[in-house]
Amino acid sequence: MLDDRSIVSEPLTEVVRDRYGAAARSVLDRAVRPSEGVTSCCGPSEDLASGDALYDAADRALLPEAAILASLGCGNPMIVADLQPGEVVLDLGSGGGIDVLLSAARVGPTGFAYGLDMTDDMLRLARRNAAEAGATNVEFRQGQIESIPLDAASVDVVISNCVINLSGDKAQVFREIARVLRPGGRIGVSDVVADDDLSPAQRAERGSFVGCIAGALSFSEYRAGLAAVGLTDIEVRPTHAVADGLHGALVRATKPRDWMPAAVHDIELPVPAAELAVLAGDGCCGGACGC
Repeated sequence: MLDDRSIVSEPLTEVVRDRYGAAARSVLDRAVRPSEGVTSCCGPSEDLASGDALYDAADRALLPEAAILASLGCGNPMIVADLQPGEVVLDLGSGGGIDVLLSAARVGPTGFAYGLDMTDDMLRLARRNAAEAGATNVEFRQGQIESIPLDAASVDVVISNCVINLSGDKAQVFREIARVLRPGGRIGVSDVVADDDLSPAQRAERGSFVGCIAGALSFSEYRAGLAAVGLTDIEVRPTHAVADGLHGALVRATKPRDWMPAAVHDIELPVPAAELAVLAGDGCCGGACGC
């Protein structure tokens, strides 16, 4: 039997899949000119319309144009990922592959970068971008971030860019992150986070779920969710405002070397309201975010 969370999240998942599939097709079909980009959710200002705004020139030089055009993130997880040669990295909601390709360059030929995405067209775009970039230490897998298709303790670093807020079951996402991380592993995430005094209903008043606003956790909820799966050294640091009481933020946490499954305990995190299932309007800075 489906619980209420499944009933709510499945329609939302389809809305997200449709929106980001359309974003990928616009790049694949070159319906979007390079000067226009694909609208980013949460750049630091209204003028930031593509991945150009979030990555420096040295990083952009490593990337195919299409990877930059398809960047819909709200920050740059490379800032907090602190990737080292030889590490294995997983990008949750890898979209057109921008952060996977940058990760692959940083970990080098002895390392590896996985991208996970649920959208057929984004995966097609990401694989094309990897081939164009000549990246051989990457693999893009299809799946959902609530059920990661990788073995336990198989990655050193989990990154994500404005995607966790799009999940209808964030507690399960955090459990999966803890499962796939190796002992001593860490996360480096960019996401949208709400002030603690904003209720879920107030967050929904400020923007849509697909626009990365209505599904945002608060600062305390984010920290509590990571702590509930046994992660430590948790930092959730705001970087810029994206709406009234909502912020782009960089998130760090570590899986202790002596971590055990018993460290995981249940936690109640906000579940998207049923009426959000048909909500696909604009977000903080445009029609799409993350992924």
